[in-house]
Amino acid sequence: MNDQYGRKIDYMRVSITDRCNLRCFYCMPNRIQLVNHSDILPYEELLRICKVAIKLGIKKFKVTGGEPLVRKDCIKFIGKLKALPTVEQVTLTTNGTLLESYFDELCESGIDAINISIDTTDGELYNQITGSSKYDVSKIIDMIPILIERGIRVKINAVILAETLENALALASIAEQHPVDIRFIELMPIGEGEKIKNVSAKELLRIIQNRYPDLHKVKEKRGNGPAHYYGAKRLLGCLGVIDAVSNSFCSKCNRVRLTSSGQLKPCLCYDDSVDLRKLIREGVSDDMLLQVMEKSIYQKPRQHKFIEKNVSENKLMSQIGG
Repeated sequence: MNDQYGRKIDYMRVSITDRCNLRCFYCMPNRIQLVNHSDILPYEELLRICKVAIKLGIKKFKVTGGEPLVRKDCIKFIGKLKALPTVEQVTLTTNGTLLESYFDELCESGIDAINISIDTTDGELYNQITGSSKYDVSKIIDMIPILIERGIRVKINAVILAETLENALALASIAEQHPVDIRFIELMPIGEGEKIKNVSAKELLRIIQNRYPDLHKVKEKRGNGPAHYYGAKRLLGCLGVIDAVSNSFCSKCNRVRLTSSGQLKPCLCYDDSVDLRKLIREGVSDDMLLQVMEKSIYQKPRQHKFIEKNVSENKLMSQIGG
């Protein structure tokens, strides 16, 4: 369906949990309060909402968290979602720490692509950012060619931080070795991110261009998101930037978000949402659920207010679904 500004909305991010096995300081610090288990939607309710979303023209789904793989039966849910009629694509965003454990199941689920969140290749810095020394970032990176061999498209997401700028080239060089896209994302002023100084994508691009002087924009569409992609002769994949703070790309936005507690969010910037969990548990019919979702999607705001620092959303990114 189209929203009030004529944008085609065909993509939904579905958070299945607010839990995570890492504690990245900009996303989910140790002191945060988690949602009660009873308030997390069971898979049956998640699938019911997704089925209604399909009737409204949603064809692509991103499964997120928290860390989605910490929730039991996550991969079974992915398989059921992928099997729904008219679904074109189901992808997963993960921190990658559990990929090895679930590798075979994921490959058999029909997953179309996996986005792995890695902010740095430096092991010590990785531990500092994630608040954990339990995981080896090099082992996560080693999973990339294994996934590619099984036909799964892989992207790496990296939040641009002052701490990681010096390591950006090491992260970018992964695209020299493997046909993967590395996407650098400006830290959005939401939750803990509001307290941290933003590093612009332009600053990062200056560093990258020193290594790849022939860096140039590519025209082909390389995903569902708003990234600007760049190629170079030395790269097997592309380097992308998602400059959500310094540049508004809202005119092309095609997405809505469903939080793990059942809040339908038309825009990440605002605290406006519709409580679908409440409606479902009050016994609402699918027809009424469709009407409520249709109205919410239609009224999606024109654009975010990150540049003006006018953000009404006060939840953490882990609670919203990334």
